[in-house]
Amino acid sequence: MSKMIYLDHAATTKTLPEVAEAMEPYQEIYYGNPSTIYEFGEKSREAIEHARSVIARSIHARPEEVFFTSGGTESDNWALKEAVLLHERLHGGRKGHILTTPIEHHAILNSCKELEQMGCGVSYLKVDESGRVLLNEVEGALLENTCLVSVMYANNEIGTVEPIDELGRMAKKHRLIFHTDAVQAYGHIPIHVQRENIDMLSASAHKFGGPKGVGFLYIRNGIKLPAFIHGGGQESSRRAGTENVPGIVGMGKAAELAHQRMQAERRRIKYLRDYLAYRILQEIPDVMMTGNRKYRLQNNASFCFKGITGEAAAILLDTQGICVSSGSACSTGSIEDSHVLKAVGVKSEWAQGALRFTLGAENTKEEMAYTVEKVKMVVQDMRGNGLG
Repeated sequence: MSKMIYLDHAATTKTLPEVAEAMEPYQEIYYGNPSTIYEFGEKSREAIEHARSVIARSIHARPEEVFFTSGGTESDNWALKEAVLLHERLHGGRKGHILTTPIEHHAILNSCKELEQMGCGVSYLKVDESGRVLLNEVEGALLENTCLVSVMYANNEIGTVEPIDELGRMAKKHRLIFHTDAVQAYGHIPIHVQRENIDMLSASAHKFGGPKGVGFLYIRNGIKLPAFIHGGGQESSRRAGTENVPGIVGMGKAAELAHQRMQAERRRIKYLRDYLAYRILQEIPDVMMTGNRKYRLQNNASFCFKGITGEAAAILLDTQGICVSSGSACSTGSIEDSHVLKAVGVKSEWAQGALRFTLGAENTKEEMAYTVEKVKMVVQDMRGNGLG
């Protein structure tokens, strides 16, 4: 097979042709600043508000609850840091406390580390061997000053989908703000912020066929989250800076397409993922699949191969035209075991051989069959040559 097989859609996705087409006029024709009062700028403003409405409908929110950002990392930082600041303002400067998990994206974990250095308390909820939060331990971890619960919707490495419904109900019961990093989930599985009692939600356009450098943060009405970036009055004075109009337009179009195609695409990709996983587990010895089998992103197949090094295997697969990840994209280059695999109890001899395959719109069964053969070859060669 001569063409590249891209199986790293959790890292990023191709910008869809329809998305690029929707963006083009706002790069070349309607390039006016949306904050201006003349009609030329108003074209940009209308395009932004249309995208806001599309995204709001997709999660069953109101348009005024959607705020555009530069991506998931900024949205996560804004949600955590300003929720803690809000608590301090409402409680006479008293420091708050956050509940999160040890398997979050580093945008959450490193924000928590910084907040801890500033005097905020952080507790990490236990997860089971599949990465699901142990719900019976949540209420026991609450403190008098707990102000925020932040649990990712779906894990970027092992694909496990968390019990968001139950966590949202618990947070509401104790009058806590509930935030979820939905960067991997949004555009791939249905989300209903009202029904799931989600107060804040982060997403990033390039994970569902949109452009890089743009995302959003949903903030439920009534949560007076302070501004994260100060300057002009953009985004209702909550997030200053001239808007990335083409990016926002592209994200809106990508969101529209993702939700139109979601049901059929989920079935198709799950079939391909299951085919890939079944053959790898049946045809390669000393391999285990990580993450939850039932509560899982449809496009995620993550494995640990005993006796090899995942990063070296990913490089060898690249020479065969196959793009996969040896861990989460943002931690590539680390020689330590994945923090996610550590948290779910995978021993180092297995965790060193982690490979993640994440499928997307362009993948085919023929590509899955080719990939299985090349994975078998690479694993066999590495074990036989002592390259593990």
